[in-house]
Amino acid sequence: MAASCTIPLFPLGNALFPDGIMHLRVFEVRYLDMIRKCIANGSSFGVVPLLAGREVRTPQGHEVLADAGTLARIVESSAPMPGLLQVVCLGTRRFRLLSAREGKYGLWQGEAEILDDDEPVPIPAPLQAGADALGALIADLQQRGTPPALMPLSPPFRLDECGWVADRWSELLPLSMAEKAELLLMPDPGQRLARIHEALAQRGLLPDPPDDAQDP
Repeated sequence: MAASCTIPLFPLGNALFPDGIMHLRVFEVRYLDMIRKCIANGSSFGVVPLLAGREVRTPQGHEVLADAGTLARIVESSAPMPGLLQVVCLGTRRFRLLSAREGKYGLWQGEAEILDDDEPVPIPAPLQAGADALGALIADLQQRGTPPALMPLSPPFRLDECGWVADRWSELLPLSMAEKAELLLMPDPGQRLARIHEALAQRGLLPDPPDDAQDP
């Protein structure tokens, strides 16, 4: 039976996946208190994709949360000025959001079913191009001298694992929040990578096959 827990939620216009890195600037009162408590207690919060509504609360806005997310653990934090926190979060465990309720001051709480971690699944030959494309992206960022703190993904680069490659592309690609939530709930990392492979092919982001692979 999967474990469940009650967690504070941070709805965002993007998704975080396990082993992903997310940089947040926190200035809304409802989240400042939550993040400070997480830092003090060493506890996690849940990042959930927003299906509708805005990240910054508006009087007329109405937030609709996806039914999936990822626990986020704060690994770095700073307060450059009063009323502002800058945090770096690491994605840990995927979860299914069973229910959510909005509190008096707009802070969401959710009952989450924690999902199993991916088993290491090697990348099959038909899907290797997606891993190669991600490796090329990492190499290009490194060659440009991108500081590690500004990289959109962090080592170890497990380019030989379906789940890791699929999750990094899931964060990077401009997919809809509904698609990202669906990917979060897919238990089979091979199927997740196959879905990503289709998305990469549709966008022309896969490397061309070698000349000998094109021969009949």
